[in-house]
Amino acid sequence: MSEFLIPDFLWRALLGGIGIALLAGPLGCFVVWRRMAYFGETLAHSSFLGVGLGLLLHLEPMIGVIAVATVIAVLLARRNPAEGLAEDTLLGLLSHASLALGLVVLASMENLRVDLFSYLFGDILALRPQELLWVALADVLGLGVLAKIWHDLLALTVHEELAAVEGRRILLLRLAFMLVLAVFVALAMKLVGILLAVAMLIIPAAGARRLARTPLQMALGAAAIGALSVGLGLAASLKLDTPAGPSIVVAAAGLFLLVRALPNRG
Repeated sequence: MSEFLIPDFLWRALLGGIGIALLAGPLGCFVVWRRMAYFGETLAHSSFLGVGLGLLLHLEPMIGVIAVATVIAVLLARRNPAEGLAEDTLLGLLSHASLALGLVVLASMENLRVDLFSYLFGDILALRPQELLWVALADVLGLGVLAKIWHDLLALTVHEELAAVEGRRILLLRLAFMLVLAVFVALAMKLVGILLAVAMLIIPAAGARRLARTPLQMALGAAAIGALSVGLGLAASLKLDTPAGPSIVVAAAGLFLLVRALPNRG
């Protein structure tokens, strides 16, 4: 019977991956609707700086990542589009500057050997029990915030000026959404890596968009596609001896292509 038992590390990887997928589903829908993929990429690149600062200050790297991502999210949420740099220019500046500064900080720590591969491509099979608790906490808080502001955020996405006229708190909505996105990037960094975190946001949401008729259907569909991608990716990783993080994203891409072959319901 022992050959049919699933190892603890695989259970943790599966549960952690599904937990991330549940948050990535609705979050990724808003990223797709609001065309914020490059913002997610900026947060992902800033994770290097967060890792470096966390290790430099002898903190959990995830805490450093969340702190840096939160600062960037607040700066961008408070930015006035009518003043200063264009948004894409500012995102490019923050993205590459934080990435370069993070690499400099990591390289300056001579007595510490950092596995950059695990941060780039993730190490979901090494997920620890306390990190699984982080994922569960992020799901409860993140999904709770999104549920609370769901209708207001939809109104903001459809027409920002009209939402402001209706009395919706635009700055607060932007900030809440970007903070949830920042926390997601920090967690996804551990599971699928910095370079692939944005892909897990976009690919399941893009696939669900093909099948959904309503925003809620798209959010639920994206979460389901993401969770299925985790299961298929982990199975393929164990069977083919391939990296787990990239295997999950490849599985998501395969499901996207499969969905694209189906009739469009949206």
